Amino acid sequence: MSRKYKIRDQERLYFVTFTIVEWIDLFTRKDYRDILIDSLKYCQNNKGLELCAFCIMSSHIHLIIGRNSEHAIESIIRDFKKFTATEILRSIQTSQDESRKEFLLDHFRKAGAKNSNNTTFQLWQQHNHPVELNTNERISRCLNYIHQNPVVAGLVYSAEDYVYSSASNYAGLPEKLIDVILIQ
Repeated sequence: MSRKYKIRDQERLYFVTFTIVEWIDLFTRKDYRDILIDSLKYCQNNKGLELCAFCIMSSHIHLIIGRNSEHAIESIIRDFKKFTATEILRSIQTSQDESRKEFLLDHFRKAGAKNSNNTTFQLWQQHNHPVELNTNERISRCLNYIHQNPVVAGLVYSAEDYVYSSASNYAGLPEKLIDVILIQ
């Protein structure tokens, strides 16, 4: 793995992206997005996650994160991805409404079979490509990128109108899905 994609300073903020294997559009269902939101809240309250920005798209999630505890950022990421993968897979398997159940499970099973770190399924791609946010310009660029993602994708006209993003937090709107630490 390239040295530029490692978390070197635990006291810095990082831009990370978690992507579903094969870029499958999994987060088109509210149930799966809610698992991510609940897990982010849990990590904030119990693992020391400092969440500064987020955006959940159909096949991936962008975050700006740090930490405020003894838990290493890598450990928080590992636990988040492991838990959400387990919960989402369980939700797919037990759902009576998931019309793509066999398609999804087949693709996640095939991805898991290709990866010696897995026993059955793989939901998330392994890499996160953490980018250290060590300048104001880099922070601003990543924050803008995260919030403009749904606008560029044609999902909304204004970033703050996208429910599954922290853009509303930064716009000062009362409707917030999850609390974030605003970057000044």
